[in-house]
Amino acid sequence: MMHRHTLAALPKLELHLHLEGAAPPAFIRERAKRNHVDLSGVFDDQGQYRWQGFSSFLSVYDAVCTALKTPQDFHDLTLAVLENSASHGVIYTECFLSPDFCGGGDLSAWCDHLAAIDAAAQTAQAQSGIVMRAIVTCIRHNGPEQARRIAICAQETAGQFVTGFGMAGDEAQFRPKDFIWSFDAAREAGLGLTAHAGEWADPDAIRATLQDLRVSRIGHGVRAIEDPAVLETLAETGVVLEICPGSNIALGLYAKLPDHPVAKLRDAGVKVTVSTDDPPFFGTSMTQEYSGLAQCFGWGRDEFADIARIALDAAFIDAPARAVLQNRLEEACPTLT
Repeated sequence: MMHRHTLAALPKLELHLHLEGAAPPAFIRERAKRNHVDLSGVFDDQGQYRWQGFSSFLSVYDAVCTALKTPQDFHDLTLAVLENSASHGVIYTECFLSPDFCGGGDLSAWCDHLAAIDAAAQTAQAQSGIVMRAIVTCIRHNGPEQARRIAICAQETAGQFVTGFGMAGDEAQFRPKDFIWSFDAAREAGLGLTAHAGEWADPDAIRATLQDLRVSRIGHGVRAIEDPAVLETLAETGVVLEICPGSNIALGLYAKLPDHPVAKLRDAGVKVTVSTDDPPFFGTSMTQEYSGLAQCFGWGRDEFADIARIALDAAFIDAPARAVLQNRLEEACPTLT
């Protein structure tokens, strides 16, 4: 089995990371104090986020976001998140950014926040080489009308930095077809498309998301393992799953890593990638994700190199930048034995 320090050094590409969900608890405590926000009950005795179950997690997540008030807050948060990701060998990351949290869905406020995040991403790239792109993300449980406003924010800022559009939130609320307008608008703007599906909802949610929203990636999608027809569709179409094992286990979707279907999905010919989702909430990191997969499923250099290639092919990034990342992977992998 590969040693942990070797796993940490492996070049990694992360496609499923929520910016606010990656906020270190200490950072949020400091911003809450600075911005005079009461976060009573958000932290446990060890200073970590306190939540129990998915609905509680969503509530605490929303509370954490209230500590972030200004573009400068998001600038500093981005620097902190990217510095941490780079320390785990991440060379490319796509962050879910929601105008709901960055300016309340107002386009002008969103532009100010986005500019601050983009500036921080450029600084991080200069300092550690990590490359970031943004996926503008609507929140499903906020409803289709708000999603339209978020899609307009995505349309108006699509370009070098904003390269994707997605949907997160409570799968129990609304149906994929309720968001067709928003995804069509994002597609017309040339953005890559992804949506959370098949995490808490059954495989039919994946089927409906593929049919109605025509995404090239699915966030989570692990429940596909329960339906051979959905598995076959994913394998045949090449739709990529953004798998977050630590998240699924922390939230109780699976009891332990050996129960997780990531290896079975891969064996079935489904393209899978590995991400952390909301790492401080779930007590994980990209190094820990790789270490767990190595220990549990015997994955080694070949498997992780394949995961990286799949992520690079699925990344919402322009061809020149993709080529640079490809060169970095090719240069690094032969030495990581």
